[in-house]
Amino acid sequence: MTETGDDELTQTHPVQARAQNTHSKWARLRIVYPPEVASTVTLQTTATCTLGRGPAQSNAFKVAHRTVSRSHLALEYNAALRAWAVRDLGSRNGAWVDGMKVGEAPLPVSDGSVVRMGDVLAVFEWCTGTLQDDPAVSQSAIFGQSVRIVQLRADIGRIADDPAPVLLIGDTGTGKESCASELHRLSGRDGPLVTFNCAELSPTVVESQLFGHDKGAFTGATTAHPGLFRSAHGGTLFLDEVGELPLALQPKLLRALQTGEIMPVGGTKKIIVDVRILAATNRNLSAEISSGGFRRDLYARLAIHEVRLPALDRRRSDLLGWIDVLGAAWAERRQRPAPTIELSPDAAELVLRAPWEENLRGLVRLVHTIAPQAEQGPITPEQLPDWAACAEASTDAQPPAVVMPKATKSERPAIPDKDGLLAALETHGWVIQAVARHYGRDRRQIYRWMDNHGIKRRD
Repeated sequence: MTETGDDELTQTHPVQARAQNTHSKWARLRIVYPPEVASTVTLQTTATCTLGRGPAQSNAFKVAHRTVSRSHLALEYNAALRAWAVRDLGSRNGAWVDGMKVGEAPLPVSDGSVVRMGDVLAVFEWCTGTLQDDPAVSQSAIFGQSVRIVQLRADIGRIADDPAPVLLIGDTGTGKESCASELHRLSGRDGPLVTFNCAELSPTVVESQLFGHDKGAFTGATTAHPGLFRSAHGGTLFLDEVGELPLALQPKLLRALQTGEIMPVGGTKKIIVDVRILAATNRNLSAEISSGGFRRDLYARLAIHEVRLPALDRRRSDLLGWIDVLGAAWAERRQRPAPTIELSPDAAELVLRAPWEENLRGLVRLVHTIAPQAEQGPITPEQLPDWAACAEASTDAQPPAVVMPKATKSERPAIPDKDGLLAALETHGWVIQAVARHYGRDRRQIYRWMDNHGIKRRD
């Protein structure tokens, strides 16, 4: 499927394009399929927004597609639930939220919910504060227009020229190496970007690779080796999978960060290096610290700047655009013309709603499957691999629990008493993950509070 470009994807209804202050919570609906109606609707908590084929006017957004009714659906904020909800306005072709049929009664939407009206697909996004992209950061390197990706580019641009270390945290396949490359490109440092995966080699070899060794330092060391710190002098050293770094080597890395000095294996003389450290991990370092697998002081030093990369299911509105990008890369490697990968409405909905546990690596697998079939016409659900079509399109299942964006520490509600916790549990249908997001806490903390208050857990 071919998108119409980033400019069209970020158009906002002129009536609703009001600036958000830095503390406000706001929402938007990104219409992503089909490409000819791609646009973005910014929503206001104080007004109901209607979508349909009727004329654009105050609080009404026009979706010019033949399967959309004149007044198709309404999006409105429910103050009691602290969530947005969708109502069908008597449309001819129906509306769905995450595959659940919408009726006259409001159906809640969560951050990342897929909304369908007729054959038009959109993704609901919730955000806090002002959304402002950084034009200096490459949109090819960090691709997408979803809220989370725009925020990521802003974070990258803000810290790129600071020589302090950066810790990139994200699941496998979320693009940590691309972020590291962009941080180095924007840093202004003259030296090279040197990449090392801490999980690839044994502890003895890791030390030699990082800090170098003198001739004769160990059996087989017939020549001296400068090590990656010296190779990256004046530039950037990217330590991927830093959570895998052997515990015995962590004090040496900490010393290099603190003093700028390294000691080669078998050496007796310290060497001063000028290197900026970028590190990445998909592990929970806080848990590793608690279990003794990672040093707290090293974590504190690496995470002067901590950047969290969103998983693919947190940026669903970019998925169809990624298919085009990966399809072009697939064709280039095979010296073929870039395919136009068109998806049927049902196939596009399945792609948008899939869990994507492998993140971008899963999308690469999908493109390798469907790109050779693109010339035969739109890809149908039957042509999708089973693992990419695990969500059933347009079913009448039970409504989803309301999932709120996780609060920052300054925004967290106070620790609740028993009545407050019970009220939150009832409001969120006893879905612990939703309650955890409401309080900005981990699920385990919610269970601890329940146990402390004597609240019995429900299956």
